[in-house]
Amino acid sequence: MPSAVNTIGVISSSSGAVIQDIIRVLYKRYPFAEILLFDSVVQGEGSAIKLAHAIEAADRSNRCDVLILARGGGSIEDLWAFNEESLARVIFNAKTPIISAIGHETDTTIADFVADARAPTPSAAAMLVTPDRLELLSSLKKLFGLLQQYTQQNQQQKQARLDQLKLRISTPNKTINILSQQLDYLSHRLALSANQQVINYKSALTTLHATLKQHSPEEHIQHSIELNKLSVDRLYQHIHSVISHNTDALNLLNTRLKNASVQMINQYQNTLGVRANTLNLLSPLNTLSRGYSITTNAENQVLSSIDKIKTNQIISTRLSGGIIHSKVEKIEKN
Repeated sequence: MPSAVNTIGVISSSSGAVIQDIIRVLYKRYPFAEILLFDSVVQGEGSAIKLAHAIEAADRSNRCDVLILARGGGSIEDLWAFNEESLARVIFNAKTPIISAIGHETDTTIADFVADARAPTPSAAAMLVTPDRLELLSSLKKLFGLLQQYTQQNQQQKQARLDQLKLRISTPNKTINILSQQLDYLSHRLALSANQQVINYKSALTTLHATLKQHSPEEHIQHSIELNKLSVDRLYQHIHSVISHNTDALNLLNTRLKNASVQMINQYQNTLGVRANTLNLLSPLNTLSRGYSITTNAENQVLSSIDKIKTNQIISTRLSGGIIHSKVEKIEKN
C-alpha cells in the first residue's frame, strides 16, 4: 500500500449505500483525499465484465493512488460476480494497488485472494488506506519538538565552539578580529538555518490549510486550520525569540572578549615597564654614570681583581661617555 494517499478510486455502484459509507468515513478521518467513483453494477448477469472494465478504466487513468473494489453484503449468488476468472485476472494484472471490500467479514470471494489487500467491510477499507487526522496533528507536534531540539543543540554547539576559540587566544588584537568575524558568521548561519526551517514548515502547513479548505466544508476542519495557523505563528515567534536571545548573548560575549583582551594588553605593558626600569637600575652602564668604571683586558675579559693585571699589559677602561686604552706601568696593591 502507498504511504501517502491523495486520490482514492472506488469501483462500486453509485446507487448503493457502500459509496456513501466510504465517503462518510473518508471525510471524517482524512478529508484531504480526493474520491473518484468508477460506477458499475455489482451483481447480476454481465456484472463481472462491467466490474472488470471499470477496474481497467481506473487503472489506465493513472489518477488514483489506490483502488477500493466494494460491495455490500448479500447471498453467495449476489456475490458470485466476484468469483469470476475474468474479474480475478484483471485485478491481478492491475498496476494500481487494489483493496477488496466485498460483503461482510465472513464473506470470502476469489477477488479477495488476488487483491493486494482485503478489508472486512467497505468502511474498513476506507480506514485502511488513510491516516487518522489526529495522527497528522500528532506528527506536527513531533515536528515542532524536533525543531526545538535542533535549535537547542545548534545553540549549544555554537556556544562550545565559542568557548574553544576563547581558550586559543594568542595575540589579542589579531584574535579579537578573527573571533569577531566568526561570531558574525555563526550568528548569520544560525539565523538562516532557523528561518529556513520556519519557511519550510510554514509552506507545508499553508499547503495543508489550502487542501483542508478545498475538500472539507465541515466546521471542525476550519477549526483545525485555525489551530494549525496558531501553531505556525507560535513556532515563528519562538524561533525569532531564540535567534534574538542568541544574538544578544553572542554580542555580550564579543564585548567581554574585547574588554578582556584590552585589559590583558594593559597588564602586559605595565609589567614590561616595571621590568625595563628594573633592568635599567641593574645595568652596569647605569653604574658608570655614578663615577664607576669597568676594566677589561685585550680579550675583553673583565678584570675584577688586581691579581689579574700584569705590568706592560694593555687594558681598556670603560667610563661614562667612552673608553680609555692604556698600558700598565706599575701595580700597587692595597
